[in-house]
Amino acid sequence: MNTQTKQLYRTRDGRMIGGVCAGLGKFFGIDPTLVRLLFVFSALLGWGGPVLLTYLVMMIVVPEEPAENVEALSTPPVQTETD
Repeated sequence: MNTQTKQLYRTRDGRMIGGVCAGLGKFFGIDPTLVRLLFVFSALLGWGGPVLLTYLVMMIVVPEEPAENVEALSTPPVQTETD
């Protein structure tokens, strides 16, 4: 029996600030822009404090997406000299 669960991560690509909205968008299968707009409209409706607190807590608690190749991210590409 194959039981595969979805994991919520902050994304490494497509992030604006901390990757929270992009991670939520990927998790729920929706465009991250819609999640960002939901955060902004919620703040404009007077829920700015709870929205900001939720974002900050998620930025701390939700783990960052694991790198496919950590070495490729940490080392710059090697340029070869061409004649």
